[in-house]
Amino acid sequence: MDESRLKIGVFTPIKNNEEEDASVSNIPIFEGVNVVGRNDLPVSDKRVSRKHISLNAMLDGSVELVVEGPNPVVIKSGHQRRKLSSGDKATIGHDVLTERNKLSEEELSTLKRKRQVLEDEAFARILQDEEANNSDSLVSVQYGEFSSQSEVAVVPRNNFESAGHFNVPRENLPSTFRLLRVQRIPAWANSSSVSIGDVIQGNVIVAVLMNYMVDLDWLVSACPNLRKISHVLVILGESSATVDHLKKDKPANWVLHRPSLPISYGTHHSKVMLLIYPKGVRVVVHTANLIYVDWNNKSQGLWMQDFPWKDQKNLNRGCPFENDLIDYLNVLKWPGFSVNLPTIGHVVINASFFKKFDYSSAVVRLIASVPGYHNGPNLKKWGHMKLRAVLQDLAFAKEFQRSPLVYQFSSLGSLDEKWMSELTSSMSSGSSDDKTPLGLGKPLIIWPTVEDVRCSLEGYAAGNAIPSPQKNVEKDFLKKYWARWKASHTGRCRAMPHIKTYARYNDQNLASWFLLTSANLSKAAWGALQKNNSQLMIRSYEIGVLFLPSTEKAHGFQFSCTENSGPSKVICESSQNVEVQTKLATLCSKESSSTDSSSKVIQLPVPYELPPQPYTPEDVPWSWDRRYHSKDAYGEVWPRHVQLYVNADS
Repeated sequence: MDESRLKIGVFTPIKNNEEEDASVSNIPIFEGVNVVGRNDLPVSDKRVSRKHISLNAMLDGSVELVVEGPNPVVIKSGHQRRKLSSGDKATIGHDVLTERNKLSEEELSTLKRKRQVLEDEAFARILQDEEANNSDSLVSVQYGEFSSQSEVAVVPRNNFESAGHFNVPRENLPSTFRLLRVQRIPAWANSSSVSIGDVIQGNVIVAVLMNYMVDLDWLVSACPNLRKISHVLVILGESSATVDHLKKDKPANWVLHRPSLPISYGTHHSKVMLLIYPKGVRVVVHTANLIYVDWNNKSQGLWMQDFPWKDQKNLNRGCPFENDLIDYLNVLKWPGFSVNLPTIGHVVINASFFKKFDYSSAVVRLIASVPGYHNGPNLKKWGHMKLRAVLQDLAFAKEFQRSPLVYQFSSLGSLDEKWMSELTSSMSSGSSDDKTPLGLGKPLIIWPTVEDVRCSLEGYAAGNAIPSPQKNVEKDFLKKYWARWKASHTGRCRAMPHIKTYARYNDQNLASWFLLTSANLSKAAWGALQKNNSQLMIRSYEIGVLFLPSTEKAHGFQFSCTENSGPSKVICESSQNVEVQTKLATLCSKESSSTDSSSKVIQLPVPYELPPQPYTPEDVPWSWDRRYHSKDAYGEVWPRHVQLYVNADS
């Protein structure tokens, strides 16, 4: 990344006596923008952000320093010492330390743009070099990527570009999900993917954005339409200190809310958008934080559907999807705010407001988690017990008896075999058509190896978003579960997964079920049974979309909040009210071309290969607090052997 830039100087680590610490490498400082943060520490320190300070180095040897993280730092130059808080700016040069006021919004935006340009240019150079060196083999990898011995399987290119042929009919879009667009992958792999601009579009009059992490500057720059929305509510899960910092920088018409966390070590981790239009509401459930890297460099998933206002005669009529949604929104307890909506008048935007929309066309269910000790009638309302309750009421094809399960996610909690059996029981619920229980399925866990991370689009930096420590990952009982992240058919082998999915499958068929969710594999997210299985304890907020096989009428309505025309009707060729049985399948399913008029195959763009490939003895599961000495594509090791000192009183 820095080969073409002029080296200005170095950060030198020092010991407590202020002598140079020769055991730790210097941090080189190059002309232009440099970023220093947690990745530069040999030991992870949560007080230091991943991008804690920016250094704009000048040719005259001076450095302009900006504190971008929420915690202050202490810097010393010559005989001067300063404590700089978040957003403070100082210039260091020739033993002169000049403290300046906080960055203006324009300066901060310019700084971030410069930093991103440098990162993008680095990625582009690396991929160009790889394409030049491996042009024959890179386009011919099927169901595999380079192993540690750089072996590849060569097949005709058009046999594996499944994502390139994923063209979903408009009427089927609410029945499936889409992958998010990834930069620096082949064009065919992005042919049906979406960006944030494809989601937040049109005449949005109120937006409710729920997430864990939010970068306001990036969000507004990536989606300028947000500037035009009169009321924006952001519900987030970051720390109170971060929320306080965001409140200082947010637009005046934005409201921030952090839901209560009654049990320690929990967080608001759900990722949802509720976009209100004059014609209805758009409900979006996805897996990406509202930050640049999540919407550009990771494998992510997104589901959305538009719903119209209810007819005045049906205001009290609900449906399972509505119940799922309103139950979750009620728990968030955000401060309601009043708005004046076209043709509707003054309304208060709270949980009850969302009962005004007609969700009867939804063919998915919402599976959510909320913090608390849930018992009695609430035992099966949240977490894995909600999934168990939904599946128990359904019948599936007999081929799914004892069929396997797959768990795929980006963070692994501290687990034990007892809880894994508990979760497997919930995910194995349901009966076959003849009322026989499906029986327990054998789960596999799809988890990136160290080599997957090292060779990824971001190099070792991608491991920051796979934040599981060695003590969680390297438990002996987990070894039988590990399976490889292999995503050649969607072009995402090197786009590390931040998507979270759980499924029961048989070969390429998903007619049992498939869940796209924010929930990682942890007790905090899914809940753990207590008190002789009479109580479920959950720490965090999560939400996901459950795709199920269903029986649909052969006619219905397509509705869009953003298209100018009214709802268009899909009419069955027969005048009879024909029912169609839907089946779920991956992009690689041979059933996708079925022409049987009594059944319909809904393809889901599952990004990874099914059945998953178990680890080989050489594969090592990624854990982010281990040291890795083999260099990544950027010439870095993990963690970088450098030290950034933060004063103890900061």
